[in-house]
Amino acid sequence: LRIMTLRPQHLSGLEIVRDLCEGKLEGGEIGSTEITFTPGKIKGGTHIADTKTAGSVCLLMQVAMPCVLFAASPSELHFKGGTNAEMAPQIDYTLMVFKPIVEKFNFTFNCDIKKRGYYPQGGGEVVVQMSPVKELSAINLTERGTVTKIYGRAFVAGALPIKLAKDMSAAAVRCIRKEIRDLYINIQPVREPDDQAFGTGSGIIIVAETSTGCLLAGSSLGKRGKNSDKVGIEAAEILLKNLKHGGAVDDSLQDQLIIFMALAKGVSRVKSGPITLHTQTAIHFAEQLTKAKFTVTKSEEEDPSKDTYIIECQGMGMINSNL
Repeated sequence: LRIMTLRPQHLSGLEIVRDLCEGKLEGGEIGSTEITFTPGKIKGGTHIADTKTAGSVCLLMQVAMPCVLFAASPSELHFKGGTNAEMAPQIDYTLMVFKPIVEKFNFTFNCDIKKRGYYPQGGGEVVVQMSPVKELSAINLTERGTVTKIYGRAFVAGALPIKLAKDMSAAAVRCIRKEIRDLYINIQPVREPDDQAFGTGSGIIIVAETSTGCLLAGSSLGKRGKNSDKVGIEAAEILLKNLKHGGAVDDSLQDQLIIFMALAKGVSRVKSGPITLHTQTAIHFAEQLTKAKFTVTKSEEEDPSKDTYIIECQGMGMINSNL
């Protein structure tokens, strides 16, 4: 397989899958542009994946999860790296949005944050426990419903004062209030306990829950020289943009569901906003690697101002032969 240049978290992802299935990996060095991977039988068990950087633990989880579901026995995975990193879902997003929605495919997992870790040193650790399933069920996420509540957390860790978290929260609430006037918005400012966080970091995640059980979010990370009001407003604007397009999933969840739709039995349907490049890529590879078939159609909305699409997938109906 020819690839872009291999980064530390990509390599850690390949290594955890190799370990899970006692496979062979050649060309697995940082900077490599070609790898050969030969899978074996997915065993499960206890494994550690450590990026040794602020590489995202959430991306490692995304790589391992589909494998673990079709393993022979339960797995306990220790992921080490960044829990709240740029260019990846924050661990809070994984727990607050990804987990409840992905469990609709008919499996459950437990994710315990042992320690949070931030850019640039990482140092976070989460433990994921998961049992295999016989098969995955198709999902239907096409009814958005109306927003019933908005909640979230604004956090600081390490050397940063709680005032920054309060500022992020207040700015986010003010921004949402301009568009949504009548809902109670609860964004908790928190300071991560020192024994549960490594390094210094800050950020915010805001989730909107709807009457049909949809969850859509906006999030942002603080960094040196970035005004805390701006961090809060950025997250609020992402949330509002996700609410505006009328999809039942937000732009970040869209691509994370593709692999599960491909593996599931039956037809899955998801209503989303504009299709992201990540989702196009995920569909391309899911179709190449499985017998799943995807179609994406513009949603015939009553409201022409909404830019929505239906992602439909005839899943391959993967059966876990180990069970």
